[in-house]
Amino acid sequence: MEGEQPDRELYALLHLDPDASDEDIKRAYRQWAQVYHPDKHRTLQMQDIATQNFQRIREAYEILSDEKRRQVYDIYGMEGLKSGLELGPKLKTREEVRNEYEKLQARKVEQKLASHVLHSGSMVVYLSLLRRMGMTTQIQAQISKKDTVLAGGNMFLRRNMGGGSMTGVLRHQYCPATSLEFMATLGLRSVLNWQITRQISSHSSGTLSLSYSLRSGHVTLGESWTRQIAENTTATLLLFLGPDPNQAGLVLGWQHKGTKNSISSEIKAGPAAAGISGQVTRQLSGKSKGKVSARLGSTGVELEIGGERSISDHSSAGMFCVIGLQGVSWKFRFTRGGQKFVVPLLLAARFDPVVALGALLLPSTLYVVLKKYLFKPYFLKRAEAKKLEQRKSTVTQVQESRANAEKAQDLLKNVAHRKVAKAEETGGLIIAKAIYGDLKARDGNVSGEDTPPTIDVTIPLQFLVDDSGQLKLYAGVKKAGLMGFCDPCPGEPKQLVVSYTLQGSQFKALVDDYEELTIPQEAHKLSSK
Repeated sequence: MEGEQPDRELYALLHLDPDASDEDIKRAYRQWAQVYHPDKHRTLQMQDIATQNFQRIREAYEILSDEKRRQVYDIYGMEGLKSGLELGPKLKTREEVRNEYEKLQARKVEQKLASHVLHSGSMVVYLSLLRRMGMTTQIQAQISKKDTVLAGGNMFLRRNMGGGSMTGVLRHQYCPATSLEFMATLGLRSVLNWQITRQISSHSSGTLSLSYSLRSGHVTLGESWTRQIAENTTATLLLFLGPDPNQAGLVLGWQHKGTKNSISSEIKAGPAAAGISGQVTRQLSGKSKGKVSARLGSTGVELEIGGERSISDHSSAGMFCVIGLQGVSWKFRFTRGGQKFVVPLLLAARFDPVVALGALLLPSTLYVVLKKYLFKPYFLKRAEAKKLEQRKSTVTQVQESRANAEKAQDLLKNVAHRKVAKAEETGGLIIAKAIYGDLKARDGNVSGEDTPPTIDVTIPLQFLVDDSGQLKLYAGVKKAGLMGFCDPCPGEPKQLVVSYTLQGSQFKALVDDYEELTIPQEAHKLSSK
């Protein structure tokens, strides 16, 4: 599937750089009007084709020549314009437009998620067989622009004993930099907590909290500071003071988030416990990531190794091996929306090196075998079936778009042929063949499809060759939006391959859909055999 890219179709239609000036936009409009204005054509059929395309060109010009509408379009494309943001007289800056649109999109995302999951929570089931079980759940509601209410609870069951608690939170946004929070927990550990958080600067924030235990009467004062020490690195300091040794202590944390790697560490010191922990997460692919975490302290030693893979947009599954002095276990985790299910499976009640080695090697070996002989063939077959199904569902749309593109090419033929004739005389640039679409599927045709996933775009590219004998397609602009082009395979990755000649030599260029293309280039020259 194609990744999310900014909407630049109007720039493609007028063959403009997204950074084009107002003069460039006017010049491009005049050039296209010379070709597609209905008055320039004599036959009724050609006038109808010209009228249809001229309306598209005029609409693109009207949007891009209007500073405010172009601003909205540049940020969020046609969807932003259709949302009515261009009609808001109070939206004057790019930041205001962005904030307003993001609120609208956030509401749409929330509604989409709500259709799958109504609340968030987690469930942990300890097996061997059913020894322990724990569950947490919470519901959050925005009751006003500045106030949020959160209600939740948890329960646990251990052999013949059980317990739980209920929690309510009221959060008030006092100002953009300050928020206040009150929390009440009732159950085995009944606590009242007051908290204030302040954004001290653009790189640092602080929190002051006060907790009162209804059971023991102890009061705990908490302070925390967070500081961004580098572009992707933050440091955190937490200090808790009070008579309860289980609550008092000092925690120093550090976290770095890179493009593929995420590293965090924490040092904790207190009357009841002390230790150090760390975690490394690496993005193995677009859907998979591996994680290694370790903990060393007065309460024990533990090593956790595993991985997680996204199953869909809202769900993921993972498996982890946990090794420590308390034993060896596997931990299976499944996440769906705001729900999380964790099932630990105890393999040994105490540390055993043989069991630990087997627990580490068996899952990875099993995963490699299953991935090669089961998962990969299955997902490839599934992806191929989805691709075929999608093409069948869009065949009417593609046929209509292809017909419109071919009609648009008819009006470009005369100019394109004149440019070819002139180039033949001078040895200039001639586009011999240009194909756009899913080139891999074209080479290995998907069985059962009637409409090819590509379109011949030789004529429109020859038309776009300028008077100096050069052709440039701009970066960040989807090529399907170019005049005479269409999207022959919606939702699939596309490429453009161009074979051209210059002064008797042959050249060939291949670019991705949003990649810039500038020809001629010496790097495109084919070696003569």
